[in-house]
Amino acid sequence: MLAGKIMLESSAETYRVEDTMNRIARSYGISNSQSYVTPTGITFAIDQAEPASMMRIEKRTTDLNKIAEVNSISRNIATGNLSITEAITSLRKLEKQKMLYSNSLMILIAAIASGCFTIMFGGLWADFLPSLVAGGIGFIGFLWFDKLVEIRFISEFVAALIVGLLSVLFIETGLGVEQDKIIIGAVMPLVPGLHITNAVRDLLAGHLLAGVSKGVEAVLTAFAIGAGIAVVLGIF
Repeated sequence: MLAGKIMLESSAETYRVEDTMNRIARSYGISNSQSYVTPTGITFAIDQAEPASMMRIEKRTTDLNKIAEVNSISRNIATGNLSITEAITSLRKLEKQKMLYSNSLMILIAAIASGCFTIMFGGLWADFLPSLVAGGIGFIGFLWFDKLVEIRFISEFVAALIVGLLSVLFIETGLGVEQDKIIIGAVMPLVPGLHITNAVRDLLAGHLLAGVSKGVEAVLTAFAIGAGIAVVLGIF
């Protein structure tokens, strides 16, 4: 359950979480384990007739490195290289581990990606720097509000609002040329690409509840981003 918790909090696919939990259980002699995972909770029992344990997942982020580390630990368990004590110790250490990339590095990457997306979508090189700045500051706003409020959609709305305001500022001051290209590039780091991918993969794997819920989450995120931009364009 600890392995499943780490994976689910790191935005792993639901079917991958269940499969990893069952493989770990089989490796330690539990041949008929029952796991049921949704984006917000884990239910696990060692047998159909045994009492089930439940764990609630309250906050999720994106950390593919932790997912890869749990998979590595799972493979070592399957090959018999880790005892139960060693596996639990490794997982607890991984759970406490901070994200692989710092906030400053993520902001830098988001800013550079914003400028590159603007060019990729047909923007002018004159809009590269405005989009870079707008995307970076918007992502700063996203990270800041994400710590202040528990509702992620508000953070995405505020970030999109900041991007919209900065794009208008750049156009009004003559520093930018095409406002739509600046906006499109700057909001791309906020787009829920991983959630959409996971929703489709869970649906294809037969996890309809998890797939639909992740799809709805992705739609709400897209709506929050669109609403933030629409508010700015509606005012200005």
